Amino acid sequence: MSDAHRVVLISTPGAEAGRQLARALVEERLAACGSVVPAVTSVYRWQGAVEEEEEALVVLKTAADRVEALTRRTRELHPYEVPEILALPVAGGNPGYLEWVVEETRAAPSGHADAQT
Repeated sequence: MSDAHRVVLISTPGAEAGRQLARALVEERLAACGSVVPAVTSVYRWQGAVEEEEEALVVLKTAADRVEALTRRTRELHPYEVPEILALPVAGGNPGYLEWVVEETRAAPSGHADAQT
């Protein structure tokens, strides 16, 4: 069952940007849940220079078959030229939680306000 799940890590320029991104991806059913870690320091090489920035880290839980759409939508919404989007396989977990992740990344039943068309 765990092959069907992914944890996706995305860095953002701050907690508010992370909250907005997580909310959009959950509302669009591309992720079941997003946790925003508000204060991380990222050290990285960009365009030949070593940079250090305060960022937020968004930890998303999703179904494996939603990663491509989640990545595409994140690239549309994200302010960075090349956003960090890392999808990691889930090796195991609480079966009930994993089932919930898959359920929440599916279209809502017909008649519900959040049903996808």
